[in-house]
Amino acid sequence: MSKLLAALIASLFATVAMAQASAPVATPAVTKAEAKADKSDAKAANSEAKTDAKADQKVSKAQAKADKKKATAANDADKDKSKAQAKVDKADPDDKAKQSAKAEKTDAKADASVAKADVKADTKVAKVKADAHADKTKAAIKTDKTKADGQADVDKAAAKN
Repeated sequence: MSKLLAALIASLFATVAMAQASAPVATPAVTKAEAKADKSDAKAANSEAKTDAKADQKVSKAQAKADKKKATAANDADKDKSKAQAKVDKADPDDKAKQSAKAEKTDAKADASVAKADVKADTKVAKVKADAHADKTKAAIKTDKTKADGQADVDKAAAKN
């Protein structure tokens, strides 16, 4: 949204600066080309803003989903650790050492599972962020191309006169 606002403000300043400059009288063809270019520029800027918003929304969703998966993995690990510790606490004094070793093994397994889930979730978020950045870049390039094409049409119309 801030890009759209910045583009609108920049175009306002550009329009004011153009209006103050003493330009030659525009012919109907030039005026028509400028109007068409302005319309195309506005449409492209709007499209870019929508694309940016969609990309940001995808990143937000992916981040929320990753956070949820991380929390679930951590909860599951805590449950497994608690069960293992409960077995240690219930164990006979003779079996306590054995159960304690099993509990440590369970703890390590649970920690590894959490780390694996975190990496997997973060990788998915990174991919979504990269895709979003690519979408935003494509939209910006398309907007720039539209502006350049419009200016070329205006220049062409002005050259004919």
